[in-house]
Amino acid sequence: MRIGIFGGSFDPIHHGHLILARAAREELGLDRVIFIPANMSPHKTETKPSTAQDRLAMVQRAIADEDGFAASDIELLRPPPSYTIETLRELKAFYPGDELILLIGADNVAKFETWREPDEIRKHAQIAVLDRAHHEIPGDWTVVRRLVDISSTDIRRRIQAGKSIRYLTPGSVCDYIKEHGLYRQA
Repeated sequence: MRIGIFGGSFDPIHHGHLILARAAREELGLDRVIFIPANMSPHKTETKPSTAQDRLAMVQRAIADEDGFAASDIELLRPPPSYTIETLRELKAFYPGDELILLIGADNVAKFETWREPDEIRKHAQIAVLDRAHHEIPGDWTVVRRLVDISSTDIRRRIQAGKSIRYLTPGSVCDYIKEHGLYRQA
């Protein structure tokens, strides 16, 4: 089985994430895409994310009716920060005969070599870049492209400004954000 591993803050998950995950599934022939919210990204220490439980719940709501998508709390069960190599080692043990394809955002390509054990990451998984803004991506990367101008940062700013986020993220995620009062304060 070919399994896409899609990690991130997902703070909140939005249609851009979902559209690219679907595109990756189709273009790369993936049997499943597993969304893995980070407990805390070592590369996003300047912002305090929503709780891990809130982010996992939003991912679960967003993908509830999508065949081939799953959510995992694997990184939430470890103390922060979340390192991709640790996650891949656990997943390799759990899926020993399967092929893992790590899905990373185009914004991560330039800093990939600063990740913990990048060469080991390459040994545990193929890497595919998800590009939603048509970045110039140097090197020999497998790239999945869909022009989608949606970001979690913009969604949080819109909520803080009292603006609608309808159509930017699934309705179930909008409902969760409202029910839990997320992102109202800067």
